[in-house]
Amino acid sequence: MSDPKPIPLSQDPHALREPRDKTLEAAIGREVRSLRHRQRMTGAELAAQTGLSVGMLSKIENGVISPSLNTLTVLANALKVPVVQLFQAYEEPRGCMHVKAGEGVEIDRAGTRAGHQYNLLGHIGSNASGVVVEPYLITLDSESDRFPTFQHEGIEMLYVLDGTMLYRHADQTYLLEPGDSLLFDSDAPHGPEELNTLPIRYLSIITYPQSA
Repeated sequence: MSDPKPIPLSQDPHALREPRDKTLEAAIGREVRSLRHRQRMTGAELAAQTGLSVGMLSKIENGVISPSLNTLTVLANALKVPVVQLFQAYEEPRGCMHVKAGEGVEIDRAGTRAGHQYNLLGHIGSNASGVVVEPYLITLDSESDRFPTFQHEGIEMLYVLDGTMLYRHADQTYLLEPGDSLLFDSDAPHGPEELNTLPIRYLSIITYPQSA
């Protein structure tokens, strides 16, 4: 029996988006100009439809002035697009956090059992992706609790750095050794059931939807 063919992934990890503008005025201007060109409209035609002067429209398209919300609404209606589309070329600040070795903050995470040391490796708050990511470095020693009682929303991935353990997810157990990974739905009960070779260190990366 031949091995199943791998499922092709839909995203190119090396792809780049179109360059984004650093200022809101430039982003709006570029989008207005692009939409006008796509609809084969001259500046004079768009100005006439919106009641703006040609000079004012030129200033907007060149990012010289910041148009009012009323002006943006009139432009969006004339270009037959939602107002929010005029902002899509703006480069929003993107979060990034660098944590040096040994500087992860040790925390008590909800549901933490005795002897489970959690070091948070970084945190980004509200972001445009709508997804929260919590990366932890977890250390288990001879005093660590062995009962699998963790259960929370989201998807979790484990990557073992040191030691070996038997890890339970729902009604299945998995022997995890250095270099092994485990990706699972964390809504099911899960956790280390047998600690075979101590100390054990592994990465735990949890993702879940951002609260509204």
